[in-house]
Amino acid sequence: SSPGFTRLFRMGALMGGGVGLTIGFIFGSYSILRSGAGPRGFLATLSQYMLSSAATFSFFLAIGSVIRNEGDIPPHLQPVSMQLASPLIRSRYEGAMRMRARWEAEKARQQS
Repeated sequence: SSPGFTRLFRMGALMGGGVGLTIGFIFGSYSILRSGAGPRGFLATLSQYMLSSAATFSFFLAIGSVIRNEGDIPPHLQPVSMQLASPLIRSRYEGAMRMRARWEAEKARQQS
């Protein structure tokens, strides 16, 4: 079975938090080396960069992982969904044949 909403949300949040902490460390360290730590000190400034970056990445990756996996269909139901779904173009050849058929129908309609 596919993972539920809360599991997807938590997984995206944890992954975003890890990425955010790493990016915050890189950019925070660069900023501190470039312009100094400021009145609060090195550790407080770096942790603020890391936590704010982690919170932002965590939020967006959590939402994105839920949205991306929202429409997943379990493997045993995929053949049924392919049969019941509206006809989609599944190959270039099929698309070209449909386009040619529409052109022919349009020509026949214009000539009559």
